Amino acid sequence: MSGPDVKEPMDRLLRYCEAENWRGFDPYDGLNAPWAGILSPAGKIGRILLIQFFKRSRVNLRALSLIKKDYNPKALGLFLSATSRLHALTGDHKYKLLSYRFINRLIKHKSRECYGACWGYNFDWQSRSFFLPKFTPTVVCTSFVANAFLDAYQIFGEERFLEVARSSCGFVLNDLNRTCDGEAVCFSYSPLDRSVIHNANILGAQLLSRVAQITGDKKLKSIASGAVDFVIGHQNPKGSWYYGDDSHHHWTDNFHTGFVLDCLYDCIDLIPRFDLLPNLEKGLKFYADNFFLPDGTPKYYHDRVFPIDIHSCAQSIITLTKFSSSGERIRRLRDKVLAWTLDNMLDSKGYFYFQKGRLFTNRIAYMRWAQAWMLEALTRVLHAEAEGTTQTSSQAKTSVAPARMEG
Repeated sequence: MSGPDVKEPMDRLLRYCEAENWRGFDPYDGLNAPWAGILSPAGKIGRILLIQFFKRSRVNLRALSLIKKDYNPKALGLFLSATSRLHALTGDHKYKLLSYRFINRLIKHKSRECYGACWGYNFDWQSRSFFLPKFTPTVVCTSFVANAFLDAYQIFGEERFLEVARSSCGFVLNDLNRTCDGEAVCFSYSPLDRSVIHNANILGAQLLSRVAQITGDKKLKSIASGAVDFVIGHQNPKGSWYYGDDSHHHWTDNFHTGFVLDCLYDCIDLIPRFDLLPNLEKGLKFYADNFFLPDGTPKYYHDRVFPIDIHSCAQSIITLTKFSSSGERIRRLRDKVLAWTLDNMLDSKGYFYFQKGRLFTNRIAYMRWAQAWMLEALTRVLHAEAEGTTQTSSQAKTSVAPARMEG
């Protein structure tokens, strides 16, 4: 039985993003307000409060606050992966033109003064752990962009795209700090911190392993294996992962768990590390058992539903699509999440809402957080349908998803 139709909402979303020139606001761009500097005396707390004020407001006050719509490098990377995939699926030249447009802009938006090609967000960002000035490169942003260049390389065949991704491996190896536990290693989130954040670490490992698989670089493969070992060593007994090691990072959410599972899936095949299949099985079971209501509603946290966030919706679709070869249960769950998202989070104008709470829906259209992720998710589904299978790993066609997930 086929799942919900995705082509029509995907086409509407493409038209919306193109009308916006692929630029937009972001949930975390509050510090882009030109007057944000007046909060300098308040330091960290003031920056966090300003970011959260804009993020939590149901009314988009950014234009009134003189915050401008802008290009976000991670959004551009996700758009590049999606349009490259659409060109491979359809042969339509317009998707190639769009892909090259994104490539050119990503080259312009590279962060400077680092060892390799790298990218960061287009806004200052304050977390509870550290402050990152605008365009400070991170392993998360860089991994998604570099993977988009690898997608473009595999689809369009230009060696220069592979060289960009290889350069990004240089950033991971030389610019990021490391926490070591024997042979296991954890890459920091950025060059400016020493945090232990598990999804960030394995995103770096996945990039290294994918480049290693293409180039035959044994050093990259070995270091990637050490980073995977670190993540596996921090898996909780029931299969989950905390966001990070610090006490204030001891929470588990939908989309970061999805990142870990997707990257572990890839690394097991690319390095290869088939000895870790039981860990993957345990993690996927926790994910499927704890992050969804019976009707397919994707929960934000494993132990509570709200806010229902579009990033959780999109990542759930991506992850469940990747693992659909593990059995009918996962395929049915993916289709339920997809149907729920299209029914509840899609605006008549073609864009996707930010969040749905108990009493209200935040209908602000965010370009990176919502539109870019949903375009990536919808094109993944189309790709799976076109291949006649629900597995969509661009790196490998061999299923490593656990058969025991059935039922």
